[in-house]
Amino acid sequence: MNYRVQPTAQVADTAEIGAGSSVWELAQIREGAKLGEGCVIGRGAYVGTGVRIGNNVKLQNYALVYEPAELEDGVFVGPAVVLTNDHNPRSVDPEGKQKRGGDWEAVGVKVAEGASLGARSVCVAPVRVGRWAMVAAGAVVTKDVPDFALVVGVPARQIGWVGRAGVRLVERDGEPGVWECPQTGALYDEKDGALAERTA
Repeated sequence: MNYRVQPTAQVADTAEIGAGSSVWELAQIREGAKLGEGCVIGRGAYVGTGVRIGNNVKLQNYALVYEPAELEDGVFVGPAVVLTNDHNPRSVDPEGKQKRGGDWEAVGVKVAEGASLGARSVCVAPVRVGRWAMVAAGAVVTKDVPDFALVVGVPARQIGWVGRAGVRLVERDGEPGVWECPQTGALYDEKDGALAERTA
């Protein structure tokens, strides 16, 4: 076994855990879930049946990732984040009969490469959080988040852009639509409400 699982964690026999990953106390990884290499699953975190998680993903303590969520490489999921999977949640059907697993259609949250979900944020499925985007702590995401967007609030709304370093970008003086990372100096171009990295 080339990964680490604490004795109090529950990992289903059919789950796949990548090399170098760690599953901490009281975490639960359900049947058919697949984790890439170098992942960290914090204390009390939950990974649902068949969830797909890429390489170098961090799920902090008590994060809840319900199926059929998909997290790409390098995603950060803060403490107590919730990724939902039921667009119209009900315990019972219209006649008052308890709903079972086959009585509803699960919808998922997709989190693209490098994106970060702040502590106690909630993503209400179905939504996509774009590449390298950042969701602020406590935000409630109810619609898709563009690549590199910084979103805050309830419901979440965009207030700016962030770069790969996670630092808020600043618009260059005299160059509308050109954004710069104050930490790395990397440049990004905004066009039609979308941001793209500038290539050499």
